[in-house]
Amino acid sequence: MFNKKRMSNELDYEKLNELIKVGRNFLKLIFGVSIVALVVLITYIGKEWKIMRILGDILTILSPFFIGVIIAWLFDPIVTFFQKKGVKRGIGVTFVYVLLIAIFVLIGNLLMPSLVKQINEIIAAAPQTIKSFGNQLESLISNIAHTYNADVDILRENVYEVINNLLNSITVDLPSTIISLVKSVLSGGLNIVMGLLIGFYMLLDFDDVRKHLSKLIPVKYRDETDGVIDELNGTLRRYVYGTLIVMFVLFICQSIGMAIAGMKAPLVFGLFCAVTNIIPYLGPYIGGIPSVAIAFTISPRVGIGVLISVLICQLLESYLLTPTIMSKTMKLHPVTIIIGLLLFGHFFGILGMLFATPIISCGKVIINFFVKKYSLFDE
Repeated sequence: MFNKKRMSNELDYEKLNELIKVGRNFLKLIFGVSIVALVVLITYIGKEWKIMRILGDILTILSPFFIGVIIAWLFDPIVTFFQKKGVKRGIGVTFVYVLLIAIFVLIGNLLMPSLVKQINEIIAAAPQTIKSFGNQLESLISNIAHTYNADVDILRENVYEVINNLLNSITVDLPSTIISLVKSVLSGGLNIVMGLLIGFYMLLDFDDVRKHLSKLIPVKYRDETDGVIDELNGTLRRYVYGTLIVMFVLFICQSIGMAIAGMKAPLVFGLFCAVTNIIPYLGPYIGGIPSVAIAFTISPRVGIGVLISVLICQLLESYLLTPTIMSKTMKLHPVTIIIGLLLFGHFFGILGMLFATPIISCGKVIINFFVKKYSLFDE
């Protein structure tokens, strides 16, 4: 089967090594395809069994508990740091909470009055904005009809119907929408307050809880499992911290840029662009396109200014902020992220796209653990 060396019955080890390498590369390919197939199968089963809807209902009911768990999980490293410096854990937890509440109060006092004022301005100007947009569409339709000598009466009727429906929905449904929004905000605020209380008590005993959970794992696998959990915690925390930093910087930059451009309610649209930016690749378009479209209804100058602001901020975010802050967090290839976004977006919508990157990153940590443990791809 293999060539023999001159005057010898020994195998050609060079050819044999090449064949082994080809076999290993083929196994790697099969392994990667199997992982993708497993992810697709799990997401399909999740969709068919409506697992995400069930999980959503559970999260809604137990949202204060999960908020408390997330708060305790996020701030445990800070409290542990103080504890290692000789500060009692209770004092460290209290200090972290006082600092957190002080930051919330400061941000609320600085931003909330402006946000509320600007939201009111948007609501008050909405009918006029829609009419202005309709007038611009009418001008565009008239130019098309004059230039190409086309019959645009049906198109004009459809545009007027859409505009009238929007105006009617604003005037008729706006009060009920505002009441529903206020109820949601109050309910969410109550859940957050309860979550903060639960998080406070969980932080006090977070280390003990972790030790008790660790004891449930057999001693033989405890060290390995603790190592994987620590790596998963580090990966997720870095992702959350990095995402929050990028959001905050982008919010400041977008708000300043839109204010300079003359956009109404720059804080609102800056916050909208920053929040939607959480969704990788598609988020900037989801946040930027509506902002630019509304800006053009004010005036072409404002529209061009907001467009330039959005483009500059997204370039800074894509080529400076994200590479600097997030480059060493996920350690995922862009193609992997795009495939994950397509899969999770198809099966679970926007929510799936939001959690796609951290889920894939955690999956990578777990896969790497088994690859190293069982030496699957050693040369």
